[in-house]
Amino acid sequence: MSFSTFMRSLPSTGAAARALVSKRGGASRGGGLAARLRATLRLRRRTTAAARRASTSGAEAPGAACCPRRESSPPCRGLGAARGWGGRVDGGGAQLAPRRLASSAAVTTGAARDAPLAAGVRRPPAPRMGRALVSAPTPRLELTGRRRMSVMVPWPPADATVVDDGDDGDADTTDAFREELDRNKFRLSTNFVEKFRDERPPFGFNGLGELVYQRTYSRVLPSGEKEQWYQTVERVVNGTYNMQKRWIETHQLGWNPWRAQTSAQEMYRRIFHMKFMPPGRGLWAMGSALTEDRRLFAALNNCAFVSTERVKESPSRPFCFLMDASMLGVGVGFDTRGAETIIVKGAREVPADAPAEKYVVPDSREGWVYSVSLVLDAWFLGRVDPVFDYSAIRPAGQPIRGFGGIASGPEPLQELHEAIRGVLAPLTGNPLTVTAIVDIMNLIGKCVVSGNVRQTAEIAFGDPFDDDYVDLKDYDANPHRAAYGWTSNNSVFAELGMDYSYICERVAKNGEPGFAWLENMQRYSRMGGPPDDKDRRARGGNPCLEQTLESFELCCLVETFPNNHESIEDYKKTLKYAYLYAKTVTLGQTHWPVTNRVMLRNRRIGCSMSGVAQMIANRGLDELRRWSEEGYDAIAHYDRVYSDWLAIPRSIKTTCIKPSGTVSLLAGATPGMHYPESRFYLRRVRLSRHSELLEPLAKAGYDVEDCIDDPKSVVVAFPVDAGEGVRTAGERSLWEQLALAAFLQRHWADNQVSCTVTFDPESEAHQLPHALNYFQYQLKGVSFLPRLELGAYAQMPYEEISEAEYVKRVAGLGALDFRGLRGSDVGVPDKFCDSERCELPIVGDAGIVEGYQRMLDESGGSGSDSDESDDE
Repeated sequence: MSFSTFMRSLPSTGAAARALVSKRGGASRGGGLAARLRATLRLRRRTTAAARRASTSGAEAPGAACCPRRESSPPCRGLGAARGWGGRVDGGGAQLAPRRLASSAAVTTGAARDAPLAAGVRRPPAPRMGRALVSAPTPRLELTGRRRMSVMVPWPPADATVVDDGDDGDADTTDAFREELDRNKFRLSTNFVEKFRDERPPFGFNGLGELVYQRTYSRVLPSGEKEQWYQTVERVVNGTYNMQKRWIETHQLGWNPWRAQTSAQEMYRRIFHMKFMPPGRGLWAMGSALTEDRRLFAALNNCAFVSTERVKESPSRPFCFLMDASMLGVGVGFDTRGAETIIVKGAREVPADAPAEKYVVPDSREGWVYSVSLVLDAWFLGRVDPVFDYSAIRPAGQPIRGFGGIASGPEPLQELHEAIRGVLAPLTGNPLTVTAIVDIMNLIGKCVVSGNVRQTAEIAFGDPFDDDYVDLKDYDANPHRAAYGWTSNNSVFAELGMDYSYICERVAKNGEPGFAWLENMQRYSRMGGPPDDKDRRARGGNPCLEQTLESFELCCLVETFPNNHESIEDYKKTLKYAYLYAKTVTLGQTHWPVTNRVMLRNRRIGCSMSGVAQMIANRGLDELRRWSEEGYDAIAHYDRVYSDWLAIPRSIKTTCIKPSGTVSLLAGATPGMHYPESRFYLRRVRLSRHSELLEPLAKAGYDVEDCIDDPKSVVVAFPVDAGEGVRTAGERSLWEQLALAAFLQRHWADNQVSCTVTFDPESEAHQLPHALNYFQYQLKGVSFLPRLELGAYAQMPYEEISEAEYVKRVAGLGALDFRGLRGSDVGVPDKFCDSERCELPIVGDAGIVEGYQRMLDESGGSGSDSDESDDE
């Protein structure tokens, strides 16, 4: 058997179809490429001789198909039909020593090569550079001796097909290569996943966590049944490792399927047992068609920030970015720096004798956003005010694919167009104002959440010395804003050393504005260390203020539950997989060029803790300190290892404390660093009267009653115990709450700690300025909320109960079984960017509008969005 005949019997992989000869170890002593070519020829002669001897003796060719791996790796097992060549060739001779015998599926020499192939598989001709195939386990022949080289020979699964692009060059193989990658996605072992089918997940709070999962994160399978927890975890883990696989193979970095399977199985176990979890949007979207087919990776990120300081360069860009991100469920922060930097020229009307051209708004996210850009640019730049045709938008009430939800019809968009005109028309010929910026952003938010079927979150940042900004939530002074001012939390960029008394007078009334110390955000990682100026380009933060962000930057969060671990060693292992999930999300590109520039550089993530109150109650504050510090060091180690493996920059920052919400309910954890209002309480949840979840709840004995103010809904009550020894929010002063936030900012969070401090307006409001004077040097952001006595009313969401009442209610509950339910993906996953308001469906599925794409392209210039020029 000749060498060329042998090579023709092996499938190939695009540019990797060449027998890749790579030097193992240090620099070549033989002259680089020339030495490699000589080694290839020597190997060819030796392989031909070995194959000839094998053919003569009738023996099978040695088969040890093995992926590229380090010498310390154990031999690969269970290779199935993907076996191929593998063995060791001694540098002084031609004898091939097999590492292990080939199975019946191994490649054989002689007549075996001419045996019929499986249906649908054709034998490839000689390898050439124009041939593309999925990258698969890569068998290797090693030479030992004075010059130790390795030859990489790709070997795909038995059902793989060869794609010939008809060209010997590399130029047009990319699409075919990616198609092959898609057809050979990563999948967890079915036998492994099936072991968890009948294992009961550790949902928390007596069925509340399981209901939240079924209502919020369980997608519908092709069979029409809803996912069970073991299937959701499978989808999420498959999606995560498929993103890694796609990245590694696209960049030809060497994917190891066996190690990936082992790693993925461990991630699966830790999510299944709720030691950590992806964010709510990850549970809903990761591994679904949104990421696998449509590649909407922006939807995996929790939150974003955009600055208006360069609004003069592209007036509509910051507003449209916020709208686009919001319609993908991403909560967005924004600032008011663009005020007074651009003159509103006013829109021109269409001449009476000219035919009016109508823009037909497509029934898609892109179409809605582009229509808003047309209105904004017309009024800012003095262009013709567009006329719209809304007939293509689906009517209200129809289901939306993608994130789910129900269509709101064209009315919210029509109202937004008119509202923007109403804001900008009075400013014609004058500078853009702070109020106008916040009004437009809030009106966009109102449009996005219209009909209460789509949710998002916003936060505005402004000047603490600007009365117009500080009074935006004063609806006595600004009554017109009551209709939409609620769509954003408002904070000020506080200056270190400022007088806080003036602002705290507003805070005492309704809790706003909050405080963000941008200087601390830019200069510090953890506040316990020296300034490192890592985030000198930062311009703001996300809506819950746990992430420092540059303009147009997104953030991905992940949540860990330290109280669900037996030891610090176990927790550090969980942190490995929590980190790996978040880092993997940074591999997905967005459709915003300017965002990709920032994210490719920063790779920012946020590994968070929840159940802090339970951890302190069970293990003490000093153990929380030790776990925080050792955990932070572990994440830093993992970031060095896996960033090098992925060949990407290390993350600029990696840890935070997010407020959490529905995800912590799944695990039975207190949210973030916050404490419960009481230890024993009823948590009431509203459901549609026609929900498929009601029957299992009623059978299990849960209290289900008609909703008193909505005849279409019912209310289900869940008895909850926050945990023995857990203190309540009312037992902790505002000083203690601030101290815990500073503790976590010092020992754990290099991004930020999301902290909402509750206070008694009668006894503690006067202490606010003094507390801020002390803690301004220890925190990066904080918000406040007065504890108001609202009084008891029917069907309160939270109602304190006695321990005896709790025990009585729990005793009457049976097993809750949601298996076999059928449904449709019309629910909205989360309401918060990191707790309950950031998830939001995509409107429509039409193609990208040409003008919308042009807008994105124009926004992706080569310059930084920072005013600094010292790019690294």
